[in-house]
Amino acid sequence: MIPTDLPVHVEQDKTARAKVLDACGLTCTFCHNEGTPVAVDNRRRSVGDFTIAGPSGRISIYAATNGAKFLPAPMPANEQFGHALVALCDALRLTEVHLTGGEPTLHPTIARLTKIATGAGLRVGMTSNGEHGAEVLPDCAAAGLDRVNFSIFGTTADELAETQHARYRNPERAQRKIDALKRSIAVCEAHGVKASANIVVLDYSHAPRVHRLLDEYSPHLSVRLLNSLDHGPASVEAIERILAERGAVAEAHYITAGVSGARTAYRLPDGRRVYFKQIRRVRLPETCAGCRFNNDTDCQEGFYGVRLYYDRNGRYQVGVCIQRMDLSMTLDDFLTGPVLPEVLALREVEYDRLTRRHAA
Repeated sequence: MIPTDLPVHVEQDKTARAKVLDACGLTCTFCHNEGTPVAVDNRRRSVGDFTIAGPSGRISIYAATNGAKFLPAPMPANEQFGHALVALCDALRLTEVHLTGGEPTLHPTIARLTKIATGAGLRVGMTSNGEHGAEVLPDCAAAGLDRVNFSIFGTTADELAETQHARYRNPERAQRKIDALKRSIAVCEAHGVKASANIVVLDYSHAPRVHRLLDEYSPHLSVRLLNSLDHGPASVEAIERILAERGAVAEAHYITAGVSGARTAYRLPDGRRVYFKQIRRVRLPETCAGCRFNNDTDCQEGFYGVRLYYDRNGRYQVGVCIQRMDLSMTLDDFLTGPVLPEVLALREVEYDRLTRRHAA
């Protein structure tokens, strides 16, 4: 149980996510792929006929039910991308863009995308599995990349292989991916890019991989433990047990007003910080009203913030929910429609409510 007497820090959401590429070298069986269908498996399919899984072995777990209306394309590293970022971030008063995929390090001009974003005055982060990071992250660092959140799906070859499509459940292949991840983490450290690791803990059987991550991976790596909503109390109890085993002491709780993310910071005996990240129940009051997923069990993310996409027809799209991609709209429609002020109002209302509650 997270202590209730911790200092609470409330901040407003300032980040947009931008899916820059759909391609990925992993075939994780739980991937939501930022809500879009796997492009390579759906190139010859039309809207309404997108498949959840195809010959690539990759998966997009919500694609069969989320009403996706477009296929993603690689984000172009050009002036148009800069204009789209500035328009979205200015309208929402955002200061940061987080590059996602697929796997962003596979984008052929990822450093150029980073430079365009930093040139627009934005702080740039990235979510990566690290498979091509050693090759491209030095240039991204030179372009101003601030941090990389590495997604950890296993700390040994066997653990990683278990998460992959049966066709690719090969420990030798998995070991190459883990080696690439470790090289990417080292490159971040060498080039002054902050590195963190996100690891989902399903239940206590995952405790060894968390301990291994803390003991054998870089001590400079910031570690965030994420509970699995599908595994309910077993996941939360496992994280709390792991933290107790490490002698972790809770220090502070951080809430991001306007989106569903929250995290509690713990200090380990050696001074290292570890975070327990959880999803809060946050909904857009009008957009989410009446949604069939808007209940205590089916809504996985809540409102997690806005996502920017680029589709195969050369249009920028904005999404507000990976389980309801039918709510996505073109950037122009978002900028002139009712969802934009709804997002802004939610952020202000939440920030006011949370700061008053925790100041009392």
